[in-house]
Amino acid sequence: MPSHPVLDVLRTQAHALTRRAHAPFSETPAAAVLLLDSGHWIPGVRVESASYGLTLPALLNAYTTAVAAEVAARSVAVVLSRPFRREEALYVDALSTGPYEAAADDAWVRGGWTGNGALPTPEAPLSPTLDASIDASPQAGLAHVREIAERAYVPASHYPVGALLECEHGALVPGVNVEHPDWARILCAERAALGTVHSYDLPAPKRLFLTCTTDPHGTPCGACRQLLAELAPDTTLWMDRHATPPEQATPSELLPGSFRGHALLQES
Repeated sequence: MPSHPVLDVLRTQAHALTRRAHAPFSETPAAAVLLLDSGHWIPGVRVESASYGLTLPALLNAYTTAVAAEVAARSVAVVLSRPFRREEALYVDALSTGPYEAAADDAWVRGGWTGNGALPTPEAPLSPTLDASIDASPQAGLAHVREIAERAYVPASHYPVGALLECEHGALVPGVNVEHPDWARILCAERAALGTVHSYDLPAPKRLFLTCTTDPHGTPCGACRQLLAELAPDTTLWMDRHATPPEQATPSELLPGSFRGHALLQES
């Protein structure tokens, strides 16, 4: 792969980030680093599900974190810890913030930044958390998540969803649904927030606030219920019901008898 001072720094960081990946089934961790025009960068790691098809790819984790942080338009390069696969190249090629060009087998760079030496020097990672705190009642969390939902990228469905994960020690991690021309690559708000927690190696979530701004009866979809049951089983979920009091539930109540894949981890 061609050497480039900035891409080489990002490669080193991507390889270091693989330790944060959750890959108990394949044992093949992967990571991504998304560079912004400010020099800040966003990590993304592979987060596997016992339902294999629900696994969160590192690239989607990084990009959806950028959308939730309202900085996706400032992305200038993305590097993986291994070469891009065909579906990953197609994902980047179709992003609305592009066009992007392949700079190496493990790196894509946004048009205008390729080959001109203008890529910014990587600095500190971008903080994904809100600069806020909430009390024990759900009202403050719901107020924040209603604002977060406005960041959703939903050109096809026009169905914005916002999620806010409160981790132990108070960190607040936003997530929004991010649509893509390839509907198999769409990521929901809840799973996007869970992916960010893993990518930044944050403490376990204890509360999740969720709002569907056009639907007072909205609940997590089946895919999100599965990931919540696997990755955040002790989380308390507060679902916004707009003009009426919010509804409270747990992942186990939303998906009783969920598949956790314990037998898949047993040694033969």
